[in-house]
Amino acid sequence: MAEERYYATGKRKTAIARVWMRLGDGNIIVNRRPIDEYLGTEISKMIVTQPLELTNTMGRYDIMVNVKGGGFSGQVGAIKHGISRALLKINPEFRGPLKKAGFLTRDSRIKERKKYGLRSARARFQYSKR
Repeated sequence: MAEERYYATGKRKTAIARVWMRLGDGNIIVNRRPIDEYLGTEISKMIVTQPLELTNTMGRYDIMVNVKGGGFSGQVGAIKHGISRALLKINPEFRGPLKKAGFLTRDSRIKERKKYGLRSARARFQYSKR
């Protein structure tokens, strides 16, 4: 019988993370590299593991993540969102704590588009009276 794997997709800004989870010893692989190698800072590693710590599943599952698009913080947020959704498929009882912490809500804040006649989305060119 094949080993059971759980899949979920996480999104943040323009980053998309595809997350696979299965029973294991807590290895987290991001884009075929260990998490320590891919995510340089401790804060980003802490953000990624927040859902696992909240549900007391730290070190219980091997996580394989494929993330693309966006920048560094967007990718970290997408991974966190994907892990939260995968945990929900593993055990529906995790819904309460994960929802209360706000990990299941897709953060829909994205960059506003540039408008014509303006320098950026809202900034105008400098006005010259003469």
